[in-house]
Amino acid sequence: MKAWLFFLGWLSALVPPSCFSVSATLQDVAQFPDNQLTGVAVSQSGRVFVNFPYWSERHHLSVAEVVNSQPVPFPNAEWNQPGPPDKHFVCVQSVYVDESDSLWILDPAAPMMKEIVKGGPKLVKVDLVKNEVVQTIAFSEQVAPKKSYLNDVRIDLKTQTAFITDSGLGAIVIVNLETGKARRLLDHDRSTLAEKDFRLQVNGHELLAENGKPPQINSDGIAFDHLRGYLYYHALAGRTLYRIKVTDLKNPGLTNSQLSAKVETVTETPAPDGMSIGSDGKLYLTDLEHGAIQVWDPATNKLSTVLADERLSWPDSLAWGPDGGLFVTSSQIQNMPRFNGGKDLRTTPYHLYKVIGAMAAP
Repeated sequence: MKAWLFFLGWLSALVPPSCFSVSATLQDVAQFPDNQLTGVAVSQSGRVFVNFPYWSERHHLSVAEVVNSQPVPFPNAEWNQPGPPDKHFVCVQSVYVDESDSLWILDPAAPMMKEIVKGGPKLVKVDLVKNEVVQTIAFSEQVAPKKSYLNDVRIDLKTQTAFITDSGLGAIVIVNLETGKARRLLDHDRSTLAEKDFRLQVNGHELLAENGKPPQINSDGIAFDHLRGYLYYHALAGRTLYRIKVTDLKNPGLTNSQLSAKVETVTETPAPDGMSIGSDGKLYLTDLEHGAIQVWDPATNKLSTVLADERLSWPDSLAWGPDGGLFVTSSQIQNMPRFNGGKDLRTTPYHLYKVIGAMAAP
């Protein structure tokens, strides 16, 4: 009987309840007629930035600032045009604004999720006062090998370190922002790999890759807890949330096995894509399986639903606005041809939303 009650409790944590809090509401911020977006970042003054990966032949814009609900190429049109891969965007996957109000742009440089363009993988820093690129960190093939896909990034200004997930092969990349030197860590570790036999379902529909098997998408969502010094991460094809102390990640004296032993298993969640720490110290996660946003409280180890809405078609990335609103992108990844026998089931426009009342304003 106790085992059955435990199972019910575990199941209720994974499946959103039928009634949701009326305190959180979803607002439509911007619509994009032909640009499939994944990432969103918001500056301290409320400027909103989004990115569009090179995932279709119609691709023509990589990074934009949302001005009057319209995308404006950022930092300029030239960076968004074809050109040398070290000075132009190739296939941008995510954007992030750090505590100094600088915008970081992560470019895995793998158009159509296929071969990496040589010389293309990079991390780009944009000064939001000058609206100019002030730093570009290129990644070698040792850091971004073939079949890798650098996915999401977080910045620790205190130690001048960037943390990046690789969802293609499974790893955490740490970057010294002062020297540009990068290292692959937890490479093919159990914590960075998709979970064996995991079958991803979106709104009850099981996703199958082009080979007819469930997609194995590795370490994807990432969040940095500045106050407690933890880096949280989660494979997209899996239920387990992990964390590790940043001091351990940055310790070059640890062997691979010693570092792996430092990884903590935190809890189980629905499959997330994006994650973010709120000013309340809680971890917010997108729930792509149920079109929802979840929140995990480290003080109680409780997972609960912030909001669920059918408009959240594969909620992807999260970003906090200065007023406490939580921005979320709807990327429709489950409708891409690669998961539907070659048929494109994506519908336009694509949407950027804002959750009002997710938590108290900071």
